[in-house]
Amino acid sequence: MGSFKLGGISLKGMFSKPATKMYPTVVPEYFDRTAGHVENTDIKGCIMCGICSKRCPTSCITVDKDSGVWSINPFDCVSCGSCVRECPKDCLVMFNVYTAPATSKEPVVVKKPELTPEEKAAKAKADAEKAERIKAAKEAAAKKAAEKAQQDGE
Repeated sequence: MGSFKLGGISLKGMFSKPATKMYPTVVPEYFDRTAGHVENTDIKGCIMCGICSKRCPTSCITVDKDSGVWSINPFDCVSCGSCVRECPKDCLVMFNVYTAPATSKEPVVVKKPELTPEEKAAKAKADAEKAERIKAAKEAAAKKAAEKAQQDGE
């Protein structure tokens, strides 16, 4: 009886499509919620706040604000997407393709590019305007506190 079952399975396998795909030559169809890999696609827009590294359950993301370096260890990442959801500037993207095979376990490091002279001038102008607004707000608060103290003293 067992040989008839084995023969039936063998014949069925010979005349049907294969159950697997030839992976390197035939690219699989990925679904929307496929856990893939995380990339920082907009490093210029990244403010290096570090929220992604704080929300990561495996601590595979590191952010160094002083040197402008963002890195992820893809071999420790569990592809949960917490970092992508929590990024305030939407710089992180979860691609739904699998990580390419690698010969060594090295983190992916992305360095923030240096600012151009025009960008430096714009940033300096924005910082000066911000400092001026802060100074004006502090002066207004001090003036208001002095007026209130004067009214309470009378």
